[in-house]
Amino acid sequence: MLYILAEYLGFPGILNLIRYLSFRSGAAVATALVIGLLIGPRFISMLRVRQGKGQPIRSDGPQSHLAKVGTPTMGGLMILVSVGVSMLLWMDLTNVYVWACLLVTAGFGTVGFLDDYDKVKKRSHKGVSGRVRLLMEFAIAGVAVSLIVSQSGGMLYLPFVNGPVVDLGWWYVPFGAFVIVSFGNAVNLTDGLDGLATMPVIIASVAFMLIVYMVGNAKYAAYLGIPFYLGAGDLAMLCGAIVGAGLAFLWFNAPPAAVFMGDTGSLALGGTLGAIAVVAHHEFVLAIIGGLFVIEALSVIIQVFWFKRTGKRIFRMAPIHHHFEQLGWSEPTVVIRFWIVAFVLALAGLSTLKLR
Repeated sequence: MLYILAEYLGFPGILNLIRYLSFRSGAAVATALVIGLLIGPRFISMLRVRQGKGQPIRSDGPQSHLAKVGTPTMGGLMILVSVGVSMLLWMDLTNVYVWACLLVTAGFGTVGFLDDYDKVKKRSHKGVSGRVRLLMEFAIAGVAVSLIVSQSGGMLYLPFVNGPVVDLGWWYVPFGAFVIVSFGNAVNLTDGLDGLATMPVIIASVAFMLIVYMVGNAKYAAYLGIPFYLGAGDLAMLCGAIVGAGLAFLWFNAPPAAVFMGDTGSLALGGTLGAIAVVAHHEFVLAIIGGLFVIEALSVIIQVFWFKRTGKRIFRMAPIHHHFEQLGWSEPTVVIRFWIVAFVLALAGLSTLKLR
């Protein structure tokens, strides 16, 4: 909105700063952070009053989690409001890539909200049917990827390989939708401890802020041997907004959490990161940068598969962060060590940009 206004006025005086993507990305971080910190206290109070007993806690989970009974959920709404307002202020409203990613953010946030609402209403950790959720998620992701493919095509790129590997054409739509849905649910599975998912999402967002900025810059893209897509750089603002909103949420979600993100936030943030990676055609780099989320999801898949085949468990409890809790690690220990893993994986993912 401000970008369109400044462009209409011809970027006079200090408004000339809005012309620069780096300025708008920084402004998006600051805007989302301030909004999140301002609305946080009242928002949490409202959720506490409306939800009463808060998010249901699994009785078969770690016993230490029973102390969290009464903590409100759906805190992801704070993140979505902060990101949404920040983006509407600073984004280029004509950019299809940004709208496609925001469609995933809003759509996945809505699916997560319905799931959280069902859990709170029924006083059960079981929400909307898994099949119904996946159907809605794939529908939303499919529309978003169709918009992306209409602008950038369906070229598939791999880390360590210079140039495209294959042109999937419109087959890129189901592939991209799978990436978005998978990553959304991977982040959702990771969101089981106070602050566990929030900081790795922030770390991944910072990494992709750099990636999309370079993908959207012809000179940097040519130097690094990565694909160039005009307009992809504007997603740096979306990454920045996620960083700012995530930091504001972490202020209230730090142990002991005053509010839980819920599926409302985790599905939306994971799906958005997946959509950003699809726009940048760096899906496999996302698997490295977001490797912590991949590990969490794989731990659940492996546990379920092995238990159905043998009746035995590989991990004491899945997702894997609960396994370490069962081994005796305290919750803050698990969270901080997983943050370190996320940071190292982000650096590893960024290193692939030049190794082609």
